[in-house]
Amino acid sequence: MKNMLESAKRILRYEAEAIETASKNLDENFSKAIDLILNSQGRLVVCGMGKSGLIGHKISATLSSTGTPSFFLHPGEALHGDLGMIRDNDVMLLLSNSGETEEIVKLVPFLRRIGTAIVAMVGETNSSLARMADLVINAHVPREACPLNLAPTSSTTVALALGDAIAGALIEARSFSQRDFARFHPSGSLGRKFVSVKDLMHSGTDIPKASPDMILKDAVVKMSQFGFGALIVCNEENDLLGIFTDGDLRRYFEKAENAELSIPLNKIMTANPKHTTPDRLAMEALKTMEDKSITSLPVAESGKVIGFLHLHDILRSRLV
Repeated sequence: MKNMLESAKRILRYEAEAIETASKNLDENFSKAIDLILNSQGRLVVCGMGKSGLIGHKISATLSSTGTPSFFLHPGEALHGDLGMIRDNDVMLLLSNSGETEEIVKLVPFLRRIGTAIVAMVGETNSSLARMADLVINAHVPREACPLNLAPTSSTTVALALGDAIAGALIEARSFSQRDFARFHPSGSLGRKFVSVKDLMHSGTDIPKASPDMILKDAVVKMSQFGFGALIVCNEENDLLGIFTDGDLRRYFEKAENAELSIPLNKIMTANPKHTTPDRLAMEALKTMEDKSITSLPVAESGKVIGFLHLHDILRSRLV
């Protein structure tokens, strides 16, 4: 058992050292590659064979989900028709630890005919692929972490890490935000965290609105019709004046000695109510509801009512 743990720690140490070496080897070619991708009007097409291909799939997926259009192209399939997927404004990212992978090297002349730019990520900077590329990202590793120094281990770890470095640099260069990330992840827990109020709110004729001079009797009927237990009180210009909830209704009858059904809402509503904005995260709006023990929020911009958000809207979206 002790020998197994020592072996595992040694392998992890080799891979950590390989990443550190890759970090030290980064040069202006990396920056030029980022500029090339940023200025491209096409996609970043990732291509690799074998284990490098598996890494390429992940790199492409990360890029696509973080604002850089990308797809993976298998080199064998490319040579049998899939080259038709490539456009002259695309950028190719070719992965090969040796820089001599036959399927990759054979592909380069055909890519040149199309006119696409080529970035090579290689472990050997004097290789055939490196000499044929426009830019070279150095992915050299001192040795594979495999005890036999044969199986792609350190080299694939470094390729994956460099792919993450490319994606991270592009995220910063594009000022890619959390909200941008949410647009590409509408499903799952990640996407739900970044759902905005605008995505869930009721708008237009679905907003439960009432005028300040509406009498209580009519307000109760209208509140029942909408089924939210609340009415947003605003004038004809949609200025947010207050909110009238079933809680306000109960409190009025509890306190009034002679309750009147003809009393106008502006006499019994909650003035200057808590509200939210459409670009706020729905989870932030939920926290406001929880902190204030309320179930609904008017949505306003510059004091104008543009929507309505209820606790049930958030629950139905499975944010919690």
